[in-house]
Amino acid sequence: MKKVLEYVKPYTPRMLIGLMIKIFGTLMDLVIPYILSFIIDELVPLGEIRPIIIYGIIMIGCSAACFLGNMFANQMASRVAMMVTTDLRHDLFKRIEDLSPKQMDDITIPSLISRMNNDTYNVHHFVGMIQRLGVRAPILLVGGIIVTFTLNVKLTLVLLAVLPFIVLITVFISKKGIPLYTDIQNASDDMVRDIRESVTGIRVIKALSKTEYEKERFSEVNQHVIDNELKAGYMMARLSPLINLCLNIGLVSVLVVGAYLVIGGDTKVGKIIAFISYFHLILNAMLSVTRIFTMSSRTIASAKRIEAVFSLDEDLKKEDINEEDSDIHVEFKNVNFSYNGKIDNLTDINFALKKGESLGIIGPTGSGKTTIISLLLRLYDIGSGQILIDGKDIRSMEDEELKKKFGVAFQNDILFSASIKDNIKFNRDLTDDQVIKAIEVAQATDTVFSKKEGLDYMIAAKGTNVSGGQKQRLLIARAIANNPDILILDDSSSALDYKTDANLRKALKEFNKDTTTIIISERISSIINCNHILLLEDGKQVGYGTHNDLLASSKEYLNTYKLQMGDEHE
Repeated sequence: MKKVLEYVKPYTPRMLIGLMIKIFGTLMDLVIPYILSFIIDELVPLGEIRPIIIYGIIMIGCSAACFLGNMFANQMASRVAMMVTTDLRHDLFKRIEDLSPKQMDDITIPSLISRMNNDTYNVHHFVGMIQRLGVRAPILLVGGIIVTFTLNVKLTLVLLAVLPFIVLITVFISKKGIPLYTDIQNASDDMVRDIRESVTGIRVIKALSKTEYEKERFSEVNQHVIDNELKAGYMMARLSPLINLCLNIGLVSVLVVGAYLVIGGDTKVGKIIAFISYFHLILNAMLSVTRIFTMSSRTIASAKRIEAVFSLDEDLKKEDINEEDSDIHVEFKNVNFSYNGKIDNLTDINFALKKGESLGIIGPTGSGKTTIISLLLRLYDIGSGQILIDGKDIRSMEDEELKKKFGVAFQNDILFSASIKDNIKFNRDLTDDQVIKAIEVAQATDTVFSKKEGLDYMIAAKGTNVSGGQKQRLLIARAIANNPDILILDDSSSALDYKTDANLRKALKEFNKDTTTIIISERISSIINCNHILLLEDGKQVGYGTHNDLLASSKEYLNTYKLQMGDEHE
């Protein structure tokens, strides 16, 4: 909760102004029953209308001041809550952007989405509530008790007798409620995960007629959320009725004792009426306090989840590693890696590329091709070995320095809801000429200039208004637009026909001869002309060399070549 509270501090002056206004309005609320008691006990017996009218006008003025003060203070509270949540969401998003893929894997993306939305909304609700009720309720509660002491001490003591029971009930139920709201948030994470899967795979679901199955699957996870909500709701719902019971027992006791006092001449009717008015103010104040406790239980659970993201240490820190001069541009030395720390996903990977050379990586699905790229980009840290760029271990490089060397088109990459030009520039300092040149090299000229708007054609979110091949060519254009030192194409031409793929490879070779290129592909035709080819199987390097070398030395590569190319190689 401490980290979340830091976002409230900058708005403390504004909150203090709202606090003063709220105090003024609440005090006006406390004065009204006292004036009413004075009118009934002191002015009515006199039989004069004028003083009654004067004090009646004063009551109306107090009511107006109370209404206007509370309204203005509530508006300020809503504005502060909005600004606090805006800052919190901004920094939370920024922190999420800085998380390593491993940290994202640990927390899970659905949970991060839930924390960005549901948890920050709970904080927003609580910050607003604590300003509206957190000031008014205690003042009404304490102030009401103080004023009732001035009216009649005996009646006040009767009322105070029930307060310890109320405190015990509130503490007990709130203590039980916080863990339950944590369970609700975890269940919400599961629901968000299920929704994301269904939305992402909607075409597969419809194509395989699995709509009803997905509805049932969602119903299960949704029911889990409902069950947790009900469990927490039932627990916290006990609070108000129990407090009402205690207060109403106190009210009955007050009326009984008050009746005896009036009959005995120890108090007046006006004070009893005022006392009952104050009792209702105290009752509402206690109910408001229970609402605050209920909401605080939910907010504490949410704040812990938010702080868990902020408290994560930097995962991929820069390390001090000795550098060596080398004419090798990209090199893997005995690299081993495991996602879970138990079973190696890559074992003893070795290759070396000079500047301007190309490497083709091929192998069956799950053999570790994309994992190599993830390690080269330092999205994950290797288990052992070294990855060097120009003789410098990538762990000794600043993250921005490292990433600027690459142009990447991933296997499952994304186009954003923006124009073609903005998607290719991607907020980089690129000229229109560079964008057009990249489009030409990526064989995307027809895709772009067949549109009436040209470069200004708006791409839908995730590129849903372009075909798979058009999307891949635009992604490749984005990767090469800034003339990267190292170009990575991770199965990024799988949707292209063979002719376009061949033209693309030819254009890439001529585009920048100093660029080192790494191509991952299922097609041998896409990597056949690479200077080096790496054959993977089950995370192991089972072949390395040129195309001809592998044809001669690797049975697996030869069989794949024959299957794809239809060539009876001898």
